[in-house]
Amino acid sequence: MAVKFFGQYLVEKGIVSRDVLLKAIDLQERKNLKLGEMAVAMGCVTQADIERAHNAQLSKDMKLGDLLVEMGILTLNQLNDIITRQKNTHLYIGEALVLVGALTNAQLVQHLDDFKADQAQYVADRIELPDAIPNRRIWETTADLTYKMITRVLGIQFRPEKCRVVSTLDANFMMAAMDLSGDVDARYLISVSEGLQKTVAKAILREESVDNEPVEVLEDTVMEFVNVVCGNVAAKASQMGVIININPPVTIRPPSSGLPVPEGYTALCFPIHVGEGEKLELILLARQ
Repeated sequence: MAVKFFGQYLVEKGIVSRDVLLKAIDLQERKNLKLGEMAVAMGCVTQADIERAHNAQLSKDMKLGDLLVEMGILTLNQLNDIITRQKNTHLYIGEALVLVGALTNAQLVQHLDDFKADQAQYVADRIELPDAIPNRRIWETTADLTYKMITRVLGIQFRPEKCRVVSTLDANFMMAAMDLSGDVDARYLISVSEGLQKTVAKAILREESVDNEPVEVLEDTVMEFVNVVCGNVAAKASQMGVIININPPVTIRPPSSGLPVPEGYTALCFPIHVGEGEKLELILLARQ
């Protein structure tokens, strides 16, 4: 077993069919609105306002709602009303499965309990690094900001796995890397499968499809995501009294055997579960 989403778990256990799960997901996606979508639907902001805030969010570690308030687009009372409406109307996948007749409420409670027990050993409730890692606070911050940007910039739902130290970087479709210098000596890497590369590209380019984009453009979008994350890491580190210089990102296409960790470095791997058939990892190569 490994990290899974609840719907995936139910399908693999034979409790619901894949077709029924897709029906429930479709219902969920039609019902649930992101904060920006809810704000527009309630007439509090325009789509242009949301675009401005999203652009500002690339260089600022703030939730969209808080940023809209800071920019004077929303009042705090309006934001609270939007969040309340969002919470009151949110439909979880288990509830959607009940609505489409796949589960009873009693079955949902039992399967959720079983799912939580199954996943307890894999899912990370908080960022925990191995002992004796130099600059521990910086790397915890780096992982935290990566998770935030995956949600805010890429709009990807994910479940983080527990951090582990590795001796080889697993092969994947591509990696984007950025060297960090100054008070730290490290390399930041994002490793993505082919499908995830397109997901990143669609989010960065704000396009519905990227099937006709050249390879170089798709790779550039992953590097741009690395730029966004590391720029925020450098800003946050500065507030902590740590100077981090960032260098231009590069693309790496690892061999099928993977890449060995350079001597003198510790490799912290943060697997990020985004769905079946796709692979996303954050890797931090830190000087020992």
